[in-house]
Amino acid sequence: MVDTRFHRFAGPLTLSALLVQLGRADLVDTLSGGDPVISGVAELDLAEPGDLVLAAQPSYIEELRRTAAGAVLVAPALRDAVPAGCVAVMVDKPHNLFADILDALYPASTRSIIAAGREDLGAPVFERDVTLGTNVVIGAGVEIGRGTVIGANTVIGAGVTIGRNCVIAANCTIDCAHLGNDVVIHSGARIGTEGFGWLDFGQSNRKIPQLGRVIIQDRVEIGANSTIDRGALGDTVLGEGTKVDNLVQIGHNCRIGRYCLIAAMSGLSGSTIVGDGVLMGGGVGTSGHLSIGAGSVIHGRAAVTKDWPAGSKLAGAPAQDIRDFWRELAVVRKLSKGEKRG
Repeated sequence: MVDTRFHRFAGPLTLSALLVQLGRADLVDTLSGGDPVISGVAELDLAEPGDLVLAAQPSYIEELRRTAAGAVLVAPALRDAVPAGCVAVMVDKPHNLFADILDALYPASTRSIIAAGREDLGAPVFERDVTLGTNVVIGAGVEIGRGTVIGANTVIGAGVTIGRNCVIAANCTIDCAHLGNDVVIHSGARIGTEGFGWLDFGQSNRKIPQLGRVIIQDRVEIGANSTIDRGALGDTVLGEGTKVDNLVQIGHNCRIGRYCLIAAMSGLSGSTIVGDGVLMGGGVGTSGHLSIGAGSVIHGRAAVTKDWPAGSKLAGAPAQDIRDFWRELAVVRKLSKGEKRG
């Protein structure tokens, strides 16, 4: 469900009225099972009966079968997996229509853009002993807990919540985010920026609206000039006690477990799932939509391209088990020396 503290909702609308508004009246006659009122959009596994969801690829099929959503935009190949009680809108390019619907229900002109235009949220609320540096900008509806310090020139967007005893350094921007207690954000960090989501790659490069949030749990530390993108619909999550070094990029919908360490210059593509206690060396990259099991160690400059189980130790590009990596390297070195002649 999209958090309306950050993105104003232009509904509710019936599904048929929404389709007509978008110039897709041709789809209204194909609806079966009713005309639900759409009160929001959500991910398949988190949807409620008033929500509209998207199921565009075979990888969605199990979540589609279990969804509680009231309506789904679905690719023809997945039509039979739509559960009873969920109205299916079958369309050849569901992603494109879904982007149209997101723009209609959450207009770009009303989304939270760093502290502006959300007077409906009311004045900011501070607990005692909050310290604000010079030129700090605080948006409407912001809540800041006791003992938190915010450095000069930092901008806190409308609706953001920050827990107790946090330290937010100078020249940071935080938008579409909820922070726990004892969080440390170093200078120049960007939290809650738009995710890198596009349709029609290399052609129109149409932006997919990014309507999710960033959730930063207690005692997380974010290094200088790091960037954490908000989710597309759901949340980008950093678990309790995780530490992120300088110049790290964390893409939309990543979920990072508790007590992880991520060293400088690493980049996690969207929807990377990282278990608890994972260690990443400098310059690690992931290709996204994959999982790394708890307790894994990823050596510097590794490029992770597939799922790995808990306790993995990886090196190389593409990343492989470190024993295979060293074995292959030894063979290559041996071959490079050539056969000795008598």
